[in-house]
Amino acid sequence: MQQAVQQIDPMAMLNPAQRVAAEYGQTQDDGSVRAGPLLVIAGAGTGKTMTLAHRVAYLLASGVSPERLLLLTFTRRAAQEMTRRVESILRKSASGVQGPALPSGGLPWSGTFHSVANRLLRRYANNLGLDPGFSVLDRGDSADIMDVVRHEQKLTRTARRFPKKDTCLAIYSRCVNTLRPLNETLDETYPWCSDWLDELTELFRHYVLRKQQNQALDYDDLLIYWKHLVQEKEFAEEIGACFDHVLVDEYQDTNVVQADIIKALKPNGDGVTVVGDDAQSIYSFRAAEVENILGFPDQFMPSAQVITLEQNYSSTQSILDSANCLIAESERQYRKNLFSELKSGARPQYVKVEDGDAEAEYVF
Repeated sequence: MQQAVQQIDPMAMLNPAQRVAAEYGQTQDDGSVRAGPLLVIAGAGTGKTMTLAHRVAYLLASGVSPERLLLLTFTRRAAQEMTRRVESILRKSASGVQGPALPSGGLPWSGTFHSVANRLLRRYANNLGLDPGFSVLDRGDSADIMDVVRHEQKLTRTARRFPKKDTCLAIYSRCVNTLRPLNETLDETYPWCSDWLDELTELFRHYVLRKQQNQALDYDDLLIYWKHLVQEKEFAEEIGACFDHVLVDEYQDTNVVQADIIKALKPNGDGVTVVGDDAQSIYSFRAAEVENILGFPDQFMPSAQVITLEQNYSSTQSILDSANCLIAESERQYRKNLFSELKSGARPQYVKVEDGDAEAEYVF
């Protein structure tokens, strides 16, 4: 006698808001899922990663091919963790039934912005005037090349101390990732280097030339070349058509270049899901632009949908009450009221200490 197979609903563990986000869109007759632009505002501790993983699993279980999902994260570890969670959800979705499975390598197009850019640029290298075998410089390599050029330009022998190689690289990187001219970048972020405008301009010109001579791209180049590629409508449409869904984690940490790339790939926002929290945007010093997440609905009007996750699973309500009061002070934000079903513990205390050592001593 054949034993009945028990189906398990993988979405049952999600709260109502998480489930709406995970299952957003309409399943078509061919198994594809048609969805407009979706922004998931995930407050701290509200299960952002779990929700995004369930959305990916839902799309795959609905018949979307893994090769047609582009999942962009900010670290390799985050991409690996997302793949692990998706595989776990798919395994648990049915008992004794062969459900949808990922390829042996996981999600084929899951990775950081930079790793995906690396793959695409090699594919389209000839269209960009690049050698398909170009090398990629890590931050250490980039700083070393910047230092070599500094010496060649005799900028290390000036009467006043010229900015160090790491500072020069940071200035260059900020200009690239914010698409702002050097003089504005210096005035707003590096005012102590403003007197070196002409020298830095020349330094960066020679730095770019040196990279081109060596057929090498740094991390910033990967994004810039990807942006240049999709600025051509033909290539933007060709690459965008490869993916039915584009999902972006930690969207509050994207910079202007990254947001422009997403917009070029999916001008109408069809199939775009971004997850993040404007209240957790803390990387402006790395050129992250919080306006990307704040302006998402306006960018994809009128079809953009916003779903807010507010149930916190890691803190007591007394802590969340304090957090809600602080967050509410922001003039421009997505309004949210974090709540928890955990028992309220001790009320938070506001403690003043003299310095970092005193703070550590008090905490421990």
